[in-house]
Amino acid sequence: QVQLVESGGGLVQPGGSLRLSCVASRSIIGVYDVEWYRQTPGKQREFVAGISVGGKTNYADFAKGRFTVSGGDAKNSMYLQMSGLKPEDTAVYYCNIMLLGSWGQGTQVTVSS
Repeated sequence: QVQLVESGGGLVQPGGSLRLSCVASRSIIGVYDVEWYRQTPGKQREFVAGISVGGKTNYADFAKGRFTVSGGDAKNSMYLQMSGLKPEDTAVYYCNIMLLGSWGQGTQVTVSS
């Protein structure tokens, strides 16, 4: 198993930016497909962005042009740079390794004026 810990969430005004981090207990970049998901109360978790083992990135439509996913040089971390945040981006954001069924505890992002 791999332990995942997210951080970087917080309260931000509409139009603002945040950088989320996901730190793993061992190397994940280039080893697994790793992804960001988000969830709001009463809704299913939805895919946000991900990096494949080969380094290819992909994004949900709502994230394209605003969010950037990247892996850390140390290979045990993943980041989500979010800009142009909207109130509808308010959610708990999780990192995930689907192959292992590993989820972090999540970090709350609140976009509000």
